[in-house]
Amino acid sequence: MTENNREPQKELLLGESKITLLGTAHVSRTSAEKVEELLQTGDYDAVAVELCPSRFNALINPDDLAKMDLFKVVRQGRVMMVMANLALGAYQQRLANQFGIAPGAEQREAIRIAQESEKPLLLIDREISTTLKRVAGNLSWWKRLTLFAGLLTSILSKEQVTEEEIEHLKEGDILETTFAEFAEDRQDLYLPLIDERDRYMAAKIKQEIEKAGHENLLVVIGAGHMNGIARYLESSDQQTPTAAIEQLEEEPKPSRWPKIIPWAIALLVVSGFVIGFSRSPELGMELIMDWVLINGGLSALGALLAAAHPLTILTAFLAAPLTSLNPAVGAGMVTSLAEVFLRKPTVADFSQLRDDTTTAKGWWRNRVSRTLLVFLFSTIGSAAGTYIAGFRIFDRLVG
Repeated sequence: MTENNREPQKELLLGESKITLLGTAHVSRTSAEKVEELLQTGDYDAVAVELCPSRFNALINPDDLAKMDLFKVVRQGRVMMVMANLALGAYQQRLANQFGIAPGAEQREAIRIAQESEKPLLLIDREISTTLKRVAGNLSWWKRLTLFAGLLTSILSKEQVTEEEIEHLKEGDILETTFAEFAEDRQDLYLPLIDERDRYMAAKIKQEIEKAGHENLLVVIGAGHMNGIARYLESSDQQTPTAAIEQLEEEPKPSRWPKIIPWAIALLVVSGFVIGFSRSPELGMELIMDWVLINGGLSALGALLAAAHPLTILTAFLAAPLTSLNPAVGAGMVTSLAEVFLRKPTVADFSQLRDDTTTAKGWWRNRVSRTLLVFLFSTIGSAAGTYIAGFRIFDRLVG
């Protein structure tokens, strides 16, 4: 085992294979230079990097956002995931602007040299979408909301990264640092963001060695993962690498309550209408008007705050009272599709999306990101309107 204060390294044997773990900082030129220095020696027959396939593609093909099918994103319910990824990208761009080096420079260097020398390149990290879902599954609904709100708030911030955050970046995990900025209790994040990924990457290394028998493997990882991966590589766990990977790739099963509650509320509201009309037609109509004005009005207000097209705002007003009674179709889905139809994003909107989402003004200017905001704000407005109007109906019936 060897240690270097600036770029820590650990060497260990796994059967006949020698593994060199290189701990890096994702915002360090020195880390990128160290990767180049080691790979230029020619001592390694393969290189592994702390990337999943989607992050790898984003790193080498930053223009892939231009190929995004916005209609498909909305229909498949992936709006929140896309917004979270854009918010993460905005935060990382702040790092790039402050440090003068894009996060992941050492990974780019490892990829470049591996491709030029025709060495196998191993992507050993877990898919970021799976990690995000397991993070959400490890948090209470309130902490999920706080975390997501913090990510969105980050796009409005022009502040530089703090000294504390810089120290965490030196430990080398960009995901942990990004999320920890918005989390009060980092222990909730540690298991899915760090420990599970340590175990996952160790299992991927074992699996790759079993398949290809790499004799001398360089593993480029954030310094914060080095000890954990080493520990799992050296452990006598009887579980096979494939079994460990499959277990860690399982996505948390969604709770039944988030699906049951909207239907229960819809049933109560409809029951309220029935009771109101049974007492008098006038009361029944008043209850319906309350429902339409409050629910539709707040959803329309959300669309207005997102700078939606006037017809999209009208759509929000008309659609929200109906979609709230049929939770299978959300108000945000209807309004965002209307916005796309009325203001179809251009090729330039897609190509500039990554840069535009680094500023608050850019989120509202770009037609793609503005459509995502329309979805979010009209959904929040409709959800608030459902509860407020529901209580209003209850008060009228018992008053």
